[in-house]
Amino acid sequence: MLQLHYVAMTFPNGVRAVLPISLSVPKGQFLVLLGPSGAGKSTLLRCLNGLLKPTQGDVTVEGLGSIFSNARTLRKHRIRTGMIFQQHHLIGRLTALQNVMVGRLGAHSTLRSLFALPLADRLLALQSLERVGLLERALDRADELSGGQQQRIGIARAMAQKPQFVLADEPVASLDPATGERVLADLHRICREDGITAIVSLHQIDLARQFADRVIGLANGRIVYEGSALQLSQTILDQIYLAAPSRMAAA
Repeated sequence: MLQLHYVAMTFPNGVRAVLPISLSVPKGQFLVLLGPSGAGKSTLLRCLNGLLKPTQGDVTVEGLGSIFSNARTLRKHRIRTGMIFQQHHLIGRLTALQNVMVGRLGAHSTLRSLFALPLADRLLALQSLERVGLLERALDRADELSGGQQQRIGIARAMAQKPQFVLADEPVASLDPATGERVLADLHRICREDGITAIVSLHQIDLARQFADRVIGLANGRIVYEGSALQLSQTILDQIYLAAPSRMAAA
């Protein structure tokens, strides 16, 4: 269980990117944060993995408590949390396998990570590539692969962490619709198989309807809808997408 307790984020320039939000995400749920650019989705995800510390409220995880209680607890949470980004964040000159093995670095001490990782980590990385259909591309450079393949490497890298949580920030925004659907289907399938809790930000309504167990609709940093994807009416969508962007910066 991951919980947000009145989490809010105001940046030094005065922009209130996230207004107080309270939310509980049970184990294994595939939760979609739905909203336009500037709604606060990315800022909220950064608060969830501790890249940003909220200016108000707290984030707690079952078994850990507040992720911000101390540096050790925050590190434990980050090791348990796989991140998937819109722009992949791969190292182009490294192979697909090497990029996936980056996901294993957090499991080792800084000194140990300076040397070759154990065979078990290499096997886990290969297994992760196989699960996204890219085992045969394991030794290809990442910059030689298509956008969809690169995002699958990003998914494999996150899964190599053996995460309890996956946070995905607009993971298919830069892909064509057909490729994006296939990539999100891979992510959804693996999270289901492994019982991983996933929080995925999207702006594509059709994908939210297809994959989400639950949708949180965000507009101007606040929740305007919480419920089933099947109940997303046009009235609700208008509240999410047509709200005037008053004090928001891209978030």
